[in-house]
Amino acid sequence: MYLNRISLVILLLLSLTMVNGQTINGDWSGKLNAMGQEIPLVIHFSGNDDNLAATMDSPSQGASDIPVEKVSLEGTQLSLSLMGGQIEYTAEVNGDSMTGNFKQGGMDMPLTLTKGELEKPGDTSLPSSEEELKALANKETGNYNYSVADYFAKPASSDFQLSPDGTYLSYREKDDNLKNHVYVKNIKTNQVKRVITEAEELIRGYGWANENRLIYIMDKGGNEDYHLFAVDIDGNNQKELTPYDGVKVEILALLKEDKNHMVISMNKNNAQVFDPYKINITTGELEQLYENTDITNPIMGYEFDKDGNLRGFSRLKDGINSEFYYAVEPGDYKLMKTTKWDDTFSVISFDYASENEHDAYMVSNLNSDKTEIYKYDLAKDEVIEKLFSNENYDVSGASLSRNRNWELDYFSYEGEKSEIIPVSNYYKKLHKKLEKEFPGYNFYLSDRTDDESQYLIFVTSDKLYGKYYSYDVNKDEIKLLFDLMPQLKEKDMSEMRPISFKSRDGIQLHGYITLPKEAVKGQKVPVIVNPHGGPQGIRDSWGFNPEAQLFASRGYATLHVNFRISGGYGKEFLRSGFKQIGRKAMDDVEDGLQYVIDKGWVDKDKAAIYGGSHGGYAVLRGLTKTPDLYACGVDYVGVSNLFTFMETIPAYWAPYLPILKAVWYDAEVPEEKKIMEEVSPAFHIDKIKKPLFVVQGANDPRVNINESDQIVKSLRDKGFDVPYMVKYDEGHGFAKEENRMVLYTTMMGFFAEQLK
Repeated sequence: MYLNRISLVILLLLSLTMVNGQTINGDWSGKLNAMGQEIPLVIHFSGNDDNLAATMDSPSQGASDIPVEKVSLEGTQLSLSLMGGQIEYTAEVNGDSMTGNFKQGGMDMPLTLTKGELEKPGDTSLPSSEEELKALANKETGNYNYSVADYFAKPASSDFQLSPDGTYLSYREKDDNLKNHVYVKNIKTNQVKRVITEAEELIRGYGWANENRLIYIMDKGGNEDYHLFAVDIDGNNQKELTPYDGVKVEILALLKEDKNHMVISMNKNNAQVFDPYKINITTGELEQLYENTDITNPIMGYEFDKDGNLRGFSRLKDGINSEFYYAVEPGDYKLMKTTKWDDTFSVISFDYASENEHDAYMVSNLNSDKTEIYKYDLAKDEVIEKLFSNENYDVSGASLSRNRNWELDYFSYEGEKSEIIPVSNYYKKLHKKLEKEFPGYNFYLSDRTDDESQYLIFVTSDKLYGKYYSYDVNKDEIKLLFDLMPQLKEKDMSEMRPISFKSRDGIQLHGYITLPKEAVKGQKVPVIVNPHGGPQGIRDSWGFNPEAQLFASRGYATLHVNFRISGGYGKEFLRSGFKQIGRKAMDDVEDGLQYVIDKGWVDKDKAAIYGGSHGGYAVLRGLTKTPDLYACGVDYVGVSNLFTFMETIPAYWAPYLPILKAVWYDAEVPEEKKIMEEVSPAFHIDKIKKPLFVVQGANDPRVNINESDQIVKSLRDKGFDVPYMVKYDEGHGFAKEENRMVLYTTMMGFFAEQLK
């Protein structure tokens, strides 16, 4: 309760209005000391004596822009109140400081604010200047057919979606300022209306809530505290449905049977856990559907049916086990199964075509190494029928038709490439048509109308970024709707080739190599080794990869290795990587590099390593574990110190810390603490002797900026030149187009300097 109360303090004290501008106009910052917890606050005042406005931020909570009810400044005395007087702050202004007391809920806390510039996260003395980074970018001087922008500019139009009744087509369109607004087009009249305007903050995602209303989500500068918004298709009645700063929204279920509501979850009551709510998409009215009150054994996932009824949930027990609860009788949730946290037993969909309401399509690996799909009776806790499996890969995808009484259309899984297995006669016919229309390509039904009279089909491959097609079923007509990247010609792109090899200890490993034209002709080329993020349960996939294609256009091969702990290859392969991050998992990456060297494709003396998140960690680990193997490295939002990484995880990760320790290492176990010291690059700075480029988003909630700061500072203290790019409007990876352009342009200059 204490943590909730302190969060409330932060979230409510977020905006001041109508204050004397001549005295306090500008930025003010300070720290609220609440029972030993220091909470940084920043207030921005603007305006003049008669018309003053201000906002307040709490960087640690990602909070901003909440109005205060009453504010006054008489002489040097400032006072304000919130929540009908339940919260008060009074202070005396003295030049560039104001000192006073903050009162709320029986607490009386001192709060001193000082006028000055907004404090930025991290050590602001460390990032390289724009001039230094531009000079690095200019190291690439070649004349190429395609620019960085050709690969990383967001498409002029994208994210096409059909309204449920097929009257409208929505899409995102980019303007000259690189903002991607959402438009709605009447398919019959061709009338177009902009309904969502993207301003400073990015629209992270949008979709149709019903025939007349759209929803979308945004956060603040990449902090991942997503808020939910809604707007009518004519652009009116726009509303922030979840105006709770420091709170993250997750969408759990769109309710086709209840067009005015949807089911979401929020960590509104406690930052560490998420409760489910039914929310009115017009008014924002909330109905809490269940209480996730046990912080030590939190609910990890909820199972809702098509009507929005909570049928079951999965609880994390003691940090290492998973408990599945199911209600045979509504509201009476009883423990059905206890499994390990990394086992799979989850609902794909209830079988609404069955007379038994407890029948469901389930994905499980409780009786196998690979996940399989079953028809299951949840009331009896027994398998009805095993429907689909693959001996080499996990399977989990199934598609049902709501329009045809929930007929099962197809299964899907990812092997070397994405695979679709038709089941229903209806889909077999459609699939055969699409195979004939798009031979050699991957195609997906990206959207459909409720009556299945119209489809959107997304077509892609390793050489094609993607094209949208429309399919009118009644006319039996397929038309090209939009080519997302027409500037990239397939004939100029490089093949992404699946590879398979044995690790040094005999494990079968898989991955991909993208070879530039020079390598295909027999020339040994530089290679960029690109370990994926995660690392657990994530994998690299076949398809169009803008990074790999950019690298290939410059003459570099790209190697992706699905090292042990990657997802999709069964639970034993996943588990074989536990407690092996930075060790055997890193060996697998090295063995992949040796494999492509032995094939004669790449130059062993010109191997770079680049990655983001865990991949960024792998860069730093690679440069310290095998200092002579790589010619250089690019660390993108990567972990450098396992101890500080685990100390700065987001609040909503806290319940999963035991899992994090089970996957990585536990500092409380002496043997594992030694391993953490061994595999934390921050403790082995002296081993780094090859050039390194570090990139970080300042607001990253997963990998704190300190992870990059400490590696840069330590290396520079030893006289090592480290270019360091920090963007203060980004989080865990760069989402803004202008920032991505700068990143890849600079990265290509770095690689040109080191590999050519």
